[in-house]
Amino acid sequence: MWRCAGGVMETPLNCAEEQQLPPPLPDSWSTVTPQEPTTDRKDKGNAVGFVLVHAGAGYHSESKAKEYKHVCKRACQRAVDRLKAGALAVDAVTAALVELEDSPFTNAGMGSNLNLSGEIECDASIMDGKSLHYGAVGAVSGINNPVLVANRLLSEAQKGKLSAGRIPPCFLVGRGAHDWAVSHGIPPCPSEKMATKFSLSAYKRNKHKMELAEKVETGFNHHSKKRRQASETENGSGLLDTVGAIVVDREGNVAAAVSSGGLAMKHPGRVGQAAHHGCGCWAENTSTLNPYSTAVSTSGCGEHLIRTMLARECSSAMQCEDAHQALLEAMQNKFISSPFLASEDCVLGGVIVLRCCRYSDAQPSADIQAILVEFLWSHTTESMCVGYMSAQDGKAKTHISRLPPGAVAGQSLAIEGGVCRLVSTVTTVD
Repeated sequence: MWRCAGGVMETPLNCAEEQQLPPPLPDSWSTVTPQEPTTDRKDKGNAVGFVLVHAGAGYHSESKAKEYKHVCKRACQRAVDRLKAGALAVDAVTAALVELEDSPFTNAGMGSNLNLSGEIECDASIMDGKSLHYGAVGAVSGINNPVLVANRLLSEAQKGKLSAGRIPPCFLVGRGAHDWAVSHGIPPCPSEKMATKFSLSAYKRNKHKMELAEKVETGFNHHSKKRRQASETENGSGLLDTVGAIVVDREGNVAAAVSSGGLAMKHPGRVGQAAHHGCGCWAENTSTLNPYSTAVSTSGCGEHLIRTMLARECSSAMQCEDAHQALLEAMQNKFISSPFLASEDCVLGGVIVLRCCRYSDAQPSADIQAILVEFLWSHTTESMCVGYMSAQDGKAKTHISRLPPGAVAGQSLAIEGGVCRLVSTVTTVD
C-alpha cells in the first residue's frame, strides 16, 4: 500500500517568455520554503495515491476565486476518497471529474456554455495509463456527466469484441452517444436543466455582441465596433475553462480525464479538444521504452490544442531528465511557436502534468518501496486554477496561477509545480 512520506513540496516556477524572439530559458527557478513533512499517523497508514485537478485555463476573476478553489478542493477529496477505498486511478479520476462537472461555476456538465442554437453540447474523454484504453464523447446533449459515458466506453472496450466480432466503439458523438449512454444505464438530463442562470445570461450577452458585430461588418454601426473590441479585450480567454484531472494510484498506475462544454456560441456539432485522442488528455504507464509514467490534461482553445496534439506532446516531453525544463520547452516549441499555429498571433492553452517513477530511498529496504511524483501546470492564458492532494493530506491545496506582470496572454507562459514522495510498506505473509 502506498502512503505519503515527506508531504508535498511546492516549488512555484514563474517565467514569461515572449513569442517574437527565441525564448531565453531561465537561469534559475524561484522557490518558496518547503512545507514541513507530513507526519506519519496511524489513522492514515493506508493512505494511497495523488491527484491534481484543474478548473480551466482562461480568466478567473478575484470575485469568483473562492468558488473555483472550493470546487477544486471537493474534486481532489472525491478522488482521494476513492483511492483510500482501494479504487484504481481511472475510477478516482472519474470521481474528480464528476465533481467538477456538477459545479455550476465550471464550463463542463452543469452550467456549460450554450452553442449558437442555445443548446448545451459537451465533450469528454478519459485514458487509462495501464491498459492505454481511451473513451470519449463529443457534442453530446442531455447527459449531465459526460465523463461517465467516456469511462463506460473505456470499460466496455476493455471487455473485448462485441457479437459477430464487432469492434467496440471508443468515441461516440451526438445523438448516438446519448442513446448509447442511456442504454448502458447512464441517466439522461434535459438540457434545459443543465443550463444555469449564469450560462443563460452569458448566452444572451454573447448573442447581443454577435448581432452588434454583424452590424459593424455591414457598416451600419461603427460605434458598436469600439464597444465590441473593448469587450473582447476585457473578456479575453475567459470562456476557455475546460476542467480536468490526473491521478496516480496505490499501484503506481496513472489516469487522466478532461471535460468541457466547449467555446461559447460554438457551431452546433463542434467537437473540441476534450474529446480528441492525444489532445484533451493522455496517460501512459512506465514501460521498456518510457522510464516514467505520465499523465496530462489540457484546457484552452480547442482548435489550438487539437492542431498541436498538446496532451501527447507534453507526455512525450516528460521522458526527459528535467521535468520543468521539458514542459517549458514543450509549451514554447510545440505550442506557442508551433508551425501548426504559425498563422495565430494569440495561442491560448494550459496543461496539468505529472510524471512518476519508482526510486531507491536513502536507506533502501526490502520492505519499503517508493515512488516519486513530480507535478506541474503551465498556461498561456491569463490564469489557471488548480488543486492537488495526496491521500496522506488532510485537505487539498489550491492555487490560481496567473501570468507574470507585463506578460501577454497568448504569447507568454507561466509554469509552476512541486514534488510528492509516496512510500509503500511491503508486508509479507508467512
